[in-house]
Amino acid sequence: MLPYKSLIQVDRNAAVTLYIQVCNSFISLITNGTLQPSDLLPSSRVLAELIGINRNTVKLAYEELISQGWAESIERKGVFVLSKLPVRSKRVLPEMGKNSSPQEAFIWTNNFKNAIPSKNLQKTMLAIDDGFPDVRLAPVDLLMREYRSLSRRFHGKNILKYGSAKGSEHLRVAICNYLSNTRGLVVSAENILITKGSQMGIYLAAQLLLHPSDHIAVGISNYGLADDTFRHAGANLLRIPVDGKGMDVDYLEEILQHKKIKAVYIIPHHHFPTAVTMSTERRLKLLNLAKEYRFAIVEDDYDFDFHYDNKPYLPLASIDHNQNVIYIGSISKTFAPALRIGFMAGPSAFVEAASSLRELIDRQGDTLLEEAFAVMFDDGEMERHFRKSLKIYKQRRNLFCQILKSDFNEEIAFRVPEGGLGVWANFDKKIDLIKMSEDASKKGLYIDNGNFYKNESFSTNALRMGFASLEENEMVEALGILKKIVH
Repeated sequence: MLPYKSLIQVDRNAAVTLYIQVCNSFISLITNGTLQPSDLLPSSRVLAELIGINRNTVKLAYEELISQGWAESIERKGVFVLSKLPVRSKRVLPEMGKNSSPQEAFIWTNNFKNAIPSKNLQKTMLAIDDGFPDVRLAPVDLLMREYRSLSRRFHGKNILKYGSAKGSEHLRVAICNYLSNTRGLVVSAENILITKGSQMGIYLAAQLLLHPSDHIAVGISNYGLADDTFRHAGANLLRIPVDGKGMDVDYLEEILQHKKIKAVYIIPHHHFPTAVTMSTERRLKLLNLAKEYRFAIVEDDYDFDFHYDNKPYLPLASIDHNQNVIYIGSISKTFAPALRIGFMAGPSAFVEAASSLRELIDRQGDTLLEEAFAVMFDDGEMERHFRKSLKIYKQRRNLFCQILKSDFNEEIAFRVPEGGLGVWANFDKKIDLIKMSEDASKKGLYIDNGNFYKNESFSTNALRMGFASLEENEMVEALGILKKIVH
């Protein structure tokens, strides 16, 4: 007889009743091949004594097994595993040696073998991050108040049913007004799709624009997850140099003369990762090239609202009169990353197709959250938040750059960014960023090791150092730790 005393364990404090626990234990023994069809189960009296429970509890477990089709009772013989069940081979755990790996249960396509998982910053206390907003500044209490108010007001009403895959019409109208007031971008609600952050917008655009072997132009330095998204669509990446004035459009023009390009992905306002701003001259030339060569421009404008030294440059989408631009923005990047709200603006037919595609992976967003954000826009709370945050982030940028200049003059070369939430820091080649990151972690500080920014054409010893999420005392502490490490 099998060692049922060790195989069947019961927990008297569990929410699941004892007889169901016993029943589930037997099901597990059958499905993993320990018990085979027609095997005799121990009598209720024997099993009750072995595992220390009441005999009637075992009887109930056996009745449940029989009712579910796992076992059968044969008069005067006992309870058996159902003879009609297919034979299951006993599960054998693979032996893991130095050169062995577990065998996959099924065949699947893995296009992300070399992808670097994103860091879980929810478990990190002190961090020089990638350039994220300070969630402590976000008026989350006001947002949640609106959320609760809407849920009470519309409980059982149509707003809680399935809605448009494009997102809340209220929020789309609010986004239209917001884009018009801040960027001079005049669009209607039909030109807007609410997404879960800018990454969803990039994915949807890639799937609609690109076929296998199509070419898309991207920066030599570029947002790595966008690169991975385009590769996933089967596209070839054409790397275009990026300098202090943004993407080199003259270089792009030379490529266009002998190669068909389907799209250009660009971050003109605060390029990722270097934070440079594209010049007006290059913006206009890029729009002219898009019209002439009929390619799409995917404009990623993830943090437009945070520009410090002058007024923000108008997006390409605002000065595009030929409808070549697909404009992608994010509220998550300027409010709180965990609240996944972004938007895509483009030609109405393209947005309609994107919303249909979105339904295949995510039927719709959180309507109540979208409605709550819409109220925040209507009441001016979002504008007040951006205005307040802009002032604080500018002060933090200035202090951060001041400390870098005074304490890291020999180790880090950088330009004071005109906008954005991070500094592109070029480290002395003698500094091993991987070791630096590991040493910092041992001292309670998270800082990236720079690998996220590298690609097949770009491998500088640099990383983005976010300042926005650090209060003054935290900034001094974090950079103090880093100073001891690099010195």
